[in-house]
Amino acid sequence: MTTSGSIWRNWARTEAVRPVRVERPTTPAAVQRAVIAASRAGLLIKAVGSGHSFSGVAVAPGVLLDLHDLGGLLGVDPHTQQATFAAGTPLHRIPALLKPWGLALQNLGDIDRQTVAGSTSTGTHGTGGSFGGLSTRVVALTLVTGDGSLLHVSTTENSDLLPAARIGLGALGVIVDLTVQCVSAFLLHAVEGSEPLDDVLGSYLERTERADHFEFYWFPHTQAALTKTNTRLPPGAERSDHKRLARWFDDGFVANDVYRATCALGSVVPAVVPGINRLAERIIGRHEYTDASHRIFVSPRRVRFREMEYALPRAAVPAAMRELRRLIERSRWMLSFPVEVRSAAADDAWLSGAYGRDTGYIAVHRYWREDPAPFFRDVEAIMLAHDGRPHWAKLHEQTADSLRPMYPHFDDFLRVRDRLDPERRFSNPYLERVLGR
Repeated sequence: MTTSGSIWRNWARTEAVRPVRVERPTTPAAVQRAVIAASRAGLLIKAVGSGHSFSGVAVAPGVLLDLHDLGGLLGVDPHTQQATFAAGTPLHRIPALLKPWGLALQNLGDIDRQTVAGSTSTGTHGTGGSFGGLSTRVVALTLVTGDGSLLHVSTTENSDLLPAARIGLGALGVIVDLTVQCVSAFLLHAVEGSEPLDDVLGSYLERTERADHFEFYWFPHTQAALTKTNTRLPPGAERSDHKRLARWFDDGFVANDVYRATCALGSVVPAVVPGINRLAERIIGRHEYTDASHRIFVSPRRVRFREMEYALPRAAVPAAMRELRRLIERSRWMLSFPVEVRSAAADDAWLSGAYGRDTGYIAVHRYWREDPAPFFRDVEAIMLAHDGRPHWAKLHEQTADSLRPMYPHFDDFLRVRDRLDPERRFSNPYLERVLGR
């Protein structure tokens, strides 16, 4: 926990800052007072969640607002299945909060340490060709704007602002609560296995359309991919008796101390990395199991890494992946972390990577003790050549000038920013780079 005078660091250790002061509001009124006080003092102010952004989107050089004490379930409408959460509620707490109501989130990413406001504000997503990211399920939210006033935005009130506010990057104000459209709690049937990468790329488009949730991981220096297909089950389905040995990739390899040790070894002796990856390729088997949706969607990620992710038109994903494989084959990089490929449906949030198009996501990673810049730079060139859009919370080198052509409503978003935060109280160096001053 950050205290006044302490250095704040994000999880990936890509960003650090010593804020002028730290405040921990417990009510929306306390957030309002903090914003007004920062304005009078001429300080920038920034809400910070769990620090799971790899980029500098949450860096707070002035006043750091720690919202972890502004959390919890504020209300549920059982008829509409809409639930309202305080902004600092961590995603991993939400399943237990919704359980008494028989509800669940429609989709989740594979990490649930983020706060609900932080994850929606940066475009966090899971996978599923017919499903949008978390922000698409936001039907209402309350912001503290630059002058300290409360602004309610919903499908019926200030609805013209909702496409901007759903993924606002923290640039429009401090979110104090969100109302999320939930669904009835459900089980997922998971099938995981190893398949030839060429076959997976050839079937990627068809499988993202046919399956509820499809994704795959490719370990560089190998010829196989680990595929994960999750099917939503109807009411009355039962959990399987299989133990979670089926989660070998997540719980038994990526997340545990063995994988941490192999990554550390690979950073010192890179030549061992291809052999380790090929060993993983050989021992991955086929597994099937059924469990509650959040237990299938989410995987522990205890090995620290850096990440870059781009959203591409879905049809471009196979070609981009083949170019990425050729890039790695002709390079000298020894890459221990897998490439992750997912999908999402088109949506209408102005700064969404999936705005206006069915989307595929390609994410690349490097162990946190390795320099990611040369690899990421060359991967980024491939993604841009395929009309890619960078994930706001992950590493990239884009600026406002290069981002503007990617988003049809980029300037519309800036106009909303001018209206809600004309003095740029919620800015920081990252937002100045990607949005301008």
